[in-house]
Amino acid sequence: MPNHTSLYANTSFTSLLDPVVSSADANSASVDVQNSDDVVLLFHIGAPVDTYSSVNKLDLEVQESDDNSTFTAVANADITNYVTGINTGTVAEITANSGCSQIYQVGYRGAKRYIRGVLNFSGTHSSGTICGVTALRGRNRAQPVNSYT
Repeated sequence: MPNHTSLYANTSFTSLLDPVVSSADANSASVDVQNSDDVVLLFHIGAPVDTYSSVNKLDLEVQESDDNSTFTAVANADITNYVTGINTGTVAEITANSGCSQIYQVGYRGAKRYIRGVLNFSGTHSSGTICGVTALRGRNRAQPVNSYT
């Protein structure tokens, strides 16, 4: 008999933005968080080619929507770890090359049905940085998310 309480059976992983060299603002695809009690976005930031600074920076943000069409910035109270950035819902503000080559994670606890990740570049980024976004949905009410074979 399958164990439907395992991490594998209860967690859904979805690539919202496949890793790609980015030098301009980009929105990931969205994820439907209905029927999920836990949602985490992972921002994958690769090695920098450009030099980051307080002028040439990258803000990682979360947006939400009721209809998967009109998105707005998530309130800081609706994400687990926010920082002061250009917009509310900012997870990280990368202002130095040491902030690259990392994975940034944020939990969503808002009430909207859809969320997405946003890459918000400021300044000049001529060569770009590899960026990707992945969503993890856990404690799904429709079990199991992944079946054992």
